[in-house]
Amino acid sequence: MTQADYRTGRDFAEAADRADPLRHFRDEFNFPVDRNGLSCVYLCGNSLGLQPKRAVRYVEEELTDWANLGVEGHLVARRPWLPYHRLATDGLARLTGSEPREVVAMNTLTVNLHVLMTSFYRPAGRRRKIVIESTAFPSDRFAAMSQLGLHGHDPQAYLLEWTPRVADGPLVLADLEAILADNDGEVALLLLPGVQYYSGEVLPMKELCRLARGAGAAIGLDLAHAIGNVPLSLHDWGPDFAAWCSYKYLNAGPGAIGGAFVHARHLDNDPTGKLLGWWGHDEATRFRMAKSFTPADGAELWQLSNPPILSLAPVVASLELFAEAGMDRLRAKSERLTGYLDFLLRTHFAGRIGTITPADARGCQLSLVVLDGSLDAREVFDTLVAQNVVGDWREPNVIRVAPVPLYNSYGDVYEFARRLSRALGDDPVGGVL
Repeated sequence: MTQADYRTGRDFAEAADRADPLRHFRDEFNFPVDRNGLSCVYLCGNSLGLQPKRAVRYVEEELTDWANLGVEGHLVARRPWLPYHRLATDGLARLTGSEPREVVAMNTLTVNLHVLMTSFYRPAGRRRKIVIESTAFPSDRFAAMSQLGLHGHDPQAYLLEWTPRVADGPLVLADLEAILADNDGEVALLLLPGVQYYSGEVLPMKELCRLARGAGAAIGLDLAHAIGNVPLSLHDWGPDFAAWCSYKYLNAGPGAIGGAFVHARHLDNDPTGKLLGWWGHDEATRFRMAKSFTPADGAELWQLSNPPILSLAPVVASLELFAEAGMDRLRAKSERLTGYLDFLLRTHFAGRIGTITPADARGCQLSLVVLDGSLDAREVFDTLVAQNVVGDWREPNVIRVAPVPLYNSYGDVYEFARRLSRALGDDPVGGVL
């Protein structure tokens, strides 16, 4: 669907929703309550996805099994707890374009980054530096800095930053190539996002992996804003590792268990250079309590502890919904939804509201900026909040909104435009909206 295919007015949104083959998935989610007589327009799946109704049922079932079975639930619960993490394996493999043995549900994002960097950031000789992007999410920056520090390297000297050419502009691949060329033989690791959290830019992950290999460096991808948002092909692209959270587009709830990917070329069952824990031990002999370590197969070797079942149950529930909807269909709807939002912004708010998200490299998220100098961006956001619009504010002047195809509708996008019009002091009732 191109810009020419969209139309103004509520009729277009209602017709598009009637024709949407995925519209019934909206009923699978709980939406925040009405406020001030206004329904909630929830466009914040890039920060915290909505609650799947199925997740409520699954958590309640685990609580019931715990109450009725006690410790025996590890083996005889309706979804036994001992191998519970494998309920997420196939779903994560599909969403990341991986082999099942390359992925595992475990820990949370930054913990996984540290666990994986312990294995894949191995400075030696001149090759000690880490490359991040200059506006990396703080936890990624802190993780890279602390890994450097643990090896006795000053982050001021050994942390390299890939920086946009202009403020709020896109990252240019040629600039990363120049960094690698200028530091030839000195870069040990690239730690880069799949989708930049602030701008919403989808990075060329395949090319990032190619550049890393050409430079002789390892590469890890932070997929927090990519998984469940854009199609991924990790096995084919070949990063050394990746990690993600599950509370954004994966809708697993605040602080839910995350996941990790380790490429098949590293799955040699060798425990050397890895942090070891009980759950990384081979399951068949784990409970013999031997003093010798027998490695588990695949990415499960990187597990440290048994997974929190109550945190993993919503992940399992949400992954089932993704399997039913299909990522190809979700991506197609996402492109149409985001295109519709972009159309309404260009049609009704040109010169007043813009976006820093590249049109040719975006997922669900559009990062909006207020261009009209007579308006205060924070006041615009606060007025949207007062109208029960849920997006999020990022300093200094960005309003992030994300129409998520699994539960958002064209009607949501249309209603957001109406409420944005009010926030700007317009009259959407008497106007074209």
